Amino acid sequence: MNENSFSQDFALCLTRHQTSLYGFIYSLVEDRHAAEDILQQTNLTLLQKSDEFTPGSDFLAWACTVARYKVRRAQRDVARQRQRLSEGVLEQVARQFETHLPRLDARRHALRGCLDKLPERDRRLIEKRYEPGSSVQRLAEEIGRTAAAVSQKLYRIRIRLTDCVRATLAREG
Repeated sequence: MNENSFSQDFALCLTRHQTSLYGFIYSLVEDRHAAEDILQQTNLTLLQKSDEFTPGSDFLAWACTVARYKVRRAQRDVARQRQRLSEGVLEQVARQFETHLPRLDARRHALRGCLDKLPERDRRLIEKRYEPGSSVQRLAEEIGRTAAAVSQKLYRIRIRLTDCVRATLAREG
């Protein structure tokens, strides 16, 4: 494999696993902003160490290991005094999350497929609801409905998505 091909494969792996990597980091720090910062630091380190990655091996496991070290460093560097997870608990949470990553990836993939099956109007409503800064009230004002009506509509869409994801996973499982 030539260097350019490896670089492209590495970049694909890195981008493909951003959501899972962010979820892993967030599960350890439980702070969205800290998780985003640590993800950026992790990405930089992964890029710097890309030559240490063996093509064909488990990229996500390797990336999670790097992320775990970044989480530890961030926790040590935080000047604020607040209760943190002990090293042992941090390791336990990390191991638990890593064992569930394949299942979470399967659920996320199923959800994407189920979102694609929704009528366009329902999919747009769900997407708008989860945009940063969105709320049911703002969405209701935007589409000219009551907040209660929008809330009920979102509830029904979520039920359909949940049923679809379960059925998809059952077929694939």
